[in-house]
Amino acid sequence: MSTPSSLKRPRRPENPHAMWRELCWVDHTLAVSGDLPSNREQALEQLRMWEASGITDVFDMREERDDSDFIHENSRIECHWFGVDDNGGVRDDQWFKAIRDRAHELFICSNTPRRILVHCHMGVNRGPSALFAIMLTLGWDALEALRRIRDVRPIAGIIYAPDAMRWWARELQYDDEAVEEKVNEVDAWLGRNELDLAYVIRSIGQRTAW
Repeated sequence: MSTPSSLKRPRRPENPHAMWRELCWVDHTLAVSGDLPSNREQALEQLRMWEASGITDVFDMREERDDSDFIHENSRIECHWFGVDDNGGVRDDQWFKAIRDRAHELFICSNTPRRILVHCHMGVNRGPSALFAIMLTLGWDALEALRRIRDVRPIAGIIYAPDAMRWWARELQYDDEAVEEKVNEVDAWLGRNELDLAYVIRSIGQRTAW
């Protein structure tokens, strides 16, 4: 699913629950989505879909759950866990650095092509923000990365993107003024492209039983 960047994005995307576990590709190597269902048979079905889509690695951002054993026992997909709480607080530099290091190890050092799925529970905050950090390290312009994520996944809040931008600007050894300028650009984009997160989370939350 792709929406031209020139179109105004809705604050309340239609049927967020329908996109919850949809694979949303920002390019041919990186996707973002929600997690596996808690029901084993449904989880196996979704895992088969991930394999059929060419996913080789899963980056899981959930502190509250870790599906690594299930995935390794039932597929050839490698699972990498970077669990943090989705509490709206500041994400520290070490979280982004660990994600960057593993992604680069897979993309640069692997002998086989990799396709990474980044996810959290709903694919709204932690997963898209971690994906944004990976995209920055791969050379994406910050605002273009934000546009791309929201275009393919209209329910992505990306609320930790300013933290990712601050970390990456410091990694690039920007001075303090330049760091804050880049973070302000990200904040301003999120403000111009406001998403009703309460509506999105409520819509998905009504379906969390499966």
